[in-house]
Amino acid sequence: MDELMRGRVYGADHDDPDPGPRPGRVYRELVAGPLDGLLLDVTGWTERQLQESVALPTEIGAYGAGGHAQYAPRIGEPGRWDWRGDTP
Repeated sequence: MDELMRGRVYGADHDDPDPGPRPGRVYRELVAGPLDGLLLDVTGWTERQLQESVALPTEIGAYGAGGHAQYAPRIGEPGRWDWRGDTP
């Protein structure tokens, strides 16, 4: 997981001088799609939540403002969440 400590965290402000991960937090890497390479902070999530897909708001997906990008844990590699498509 050390390689994750260099990425940008999903939801960080664009003008944040340090948009990277914070010590003591837990992250998952988003793979492919509009949020490719970003880290999702899952600190405090339950085991059940960590096994389900999420719909993350994004303006850069297929549906523009108001759209969502869906990601789900990769089987056998739960530290990476794969893009499943965009939704309105």
